[in-house]
Amino acid sequence: MIKAVNPFHYLLPKYWPTWFALGLLRSVVFLPLPVIEICGAMLGKLLYISLPERRRIADINLRIAFPDASAEDIIRLRKLCFKNMGIAGFELALSWWQTQRLIKLCEIEGLENITRHQDKGQGVIILTAHFTCLEIGGPVLNHYVPFQVMYKRAHNKLFDAFMRYHRARLYKAIVDYHKPISMIKGLKKGHAAWYAPDQDFRGKDMIFTPFFGVQASALTAPARFAEMTGAAVVPYYILRKANGQGYKLVILPALENFPTGDREDDARVINLTLEHLIMQNPEQYLWVHKRYKNRPEGESAIYPEKRNRN
Repeated sequence: MIKAVNPFHYLLPKYWPTWFALGLLRSVVFLPLPVIEICGAMLGKLLYISLPERRRIADINLRIAFPDASAEDIIRLRKLCFKNMGIAGFELALSWWQTQRLIKLCEIEGLENITRHQDKGQGVIILTAHFTCLEIGGPVLNHYVPFQVMYKRAHNKLFDAFMRYHRARLYKAIVDYHKPISMIKGLKKGHAAWYAPDQDFRGKDMIFTPFFGVQASALTAPARFAEMTGAAVVPYYILRKANGQGYKLVILPALENFPTGDREDDARVINLTLEHLIMQNPEQYLWVHKRYKNRPEGESAIYPEKRNRN
């Protein structure tokens, strides 16, 4: 069991900004949801101004995903991405400290697409993408279907400690990103596991396959885990309703005839499924990630080198 964070372990000045941010988050939970979203939108504007490198990354990703979009539409989507990132920063407080409130704020569609498999003793891989309100969906979905969640350590040790503590408290189990054996065992027992393989990867378990028409790294893990455990792969996405009206989780039917045993074809299916999920709610997707950072041998870089600030 992961213990609560001991503040005496993080007294160095380098942690003071993080303590301030965490204190601000804790106070946010007392605000109405529309006010939280207004504050988040303001933070999003600040991020938009202060993170030019991420603006460029988002611009490239959006132009790949929407090749026929006008320049005005790309700018609109880019600004919405940062706005929703800002809102997500404040929503983290709700996911950590007000789960019961979130349950009342969330509408769920298609829960039976998970439970019908678990009723038969079959494990379920809950497949999703990195939407900005992802932290909202997790605790709510876990309330109805307890699941394991993959976890990758944050660079900031204090924030990482808080994140691990709350995830361990909220979910059935947290699984080290690099040590998935416990997740595999859980799937074999009929448990559910959350998985979001829409980011850039490297290593022996990675192959290249198209993502929005451009070659991108993709993990073979979803297919391998499904093959090893007999788990169903069930896609889902979440959206933030307008004007502080809450959230909606949409759970789709399990992928059919998956896995096929062909690693390249299975990876292609996963990427196509992720594309479909993203297109249901592109305004709230995390477009600032370098999805195409790793390139197939011989292909040039998609993202420009970081600009010299001097």
